[in-house]
Amino acid sequence: VQLQASGGGLVQAGGSLGLSCAASGLNFRNYHMGWFRQAPGQEREFVGAIHRSDGATYYADSVKGRFTISRVNAKNTVYLQMNGLKPEDTAVYYCAPSQNVNWRMGVGYNYWGQGTLVTVSS
Repeated sequence: VQLQASGGGLVQAGGSLGLSCAASGLNFRNYHMGWFRQAPGQEREFVGAIHRSDGATYYADSVKGRFTISRVNAKNTVYLQMNGLKPEDTAVYYCAPSQNVNWRMGVGYNYWGQGTLVTVSS
């Protein structure tokens, strides 16, 4: 399984950024997809996830209303649109697949690829 996140960069507080994550080596449409982030010196944090087929999404309270997850199964790609960015959103962002029944709670994500760094300046 290979997961390549891209689209990170430097943005001012209040700005927007869109990330994408291309997956290969798995039957993408059979997996729910999650986004996670890890800030320096902190543990990896669940950001949110999207159902494998019906588009249902779930978000951590810290990003609810600001971040939007979407996916295009034909492209094996999941997206994270981030609006209203805050300095505390600064982290390396990763996507990961899950088939666990508790996927919406950040459970069962066992494959990790290279993340993309998002830096939000104040």
